[in-house]
Amino acid sequence: MTCAWIGLATTFSSRAISARSFHVRPEASRPFVNNPGWRRGAGRGSVFTGIIETVGTVRGLVRRPAGARVTIGAPAIAESARLGDSLAVDGACLTVTALAGDAVGCDLSAETLSRTTLGSLRIGARVNLERPLRLGDRLGGHLVSGHVDAVGQLVDRLPRGDGAVYRIRFPESLVPLLVPKGSVAVDGISLTVAALAGRHFDVAVIPFTLRATTLAEKRAGDRLNLEADLIGKYVARLIPGGGAAPPGGGLTLTTLKEHGFA
Repeated sequence: MTCAWIGLATTFSSRAISARSFHVRPEASRPFVNNPGWRRGAGRGSVFTGIIETVGTVRGLVRRPAGARVTIGAPAIAESARLGDSLAVDGACLTVTALAGDAVGCDLSAETLSRTTLGSLRIGARVNLERPLRLGDRLGGHLVSGHVDAVGQLVDRLPRGDGAVYRIRFPESLVPLLVPKGSVAVDGISLTVAALAGRHFDVAVIPFTLRATTLAEKRAGDRLNLEADLIGKYVARLIPGGGAAPPGGGLTLTTLKEHGFA
């Protein structure tokens, strides 16, 4: 039944995902493998996977009345970055607005500063970075929009061999969007909900992820950007009581049967 629900949600939402994630320009009629427009990081409404490419360091931060400008040292990203590229910074989708050697600059709106942990950035802070998925790329994690749903708080870190289990408190708004063994992005990192109880969930973090991201630096009390699974949000939208139902009603067993999913 789970696969059926996901399949139906994908059917209903595929048009929205296509329109927002993969903007097909006229030149894209040629095979994308030979098309420079399909470089990783191009386009608006991008989709990420939660597989962190590199960790950057905040080198500059200029506060403005309506936002801020952050400069991030990231040689692996900067060498191929272009103005206008999308870039997920600790899970928040930003736009590259400046290039300076081995660093990139991004503008932060007042909305981003108030709704994500980027509002508390400081010089020297390390941040997780990922460029968007391209058509033809492997989807190693899960679909991540880069639109942070809420800010959670690390409650505890429990060692498990060379890895660790992180216990995270989340706000009420995420209750219908998190499920055991489901996907969740934590500071942009694709992780699996290992356990879920009340307003807390656990994620098991392997040694590689601790080395390749900023998670090893987090301590109890630290705030974390959280984004629920993209497909799960569409499912919640379609289920009566799980969100505002679309015109004509939500997802029911009858609807599943009508579309061959049950």
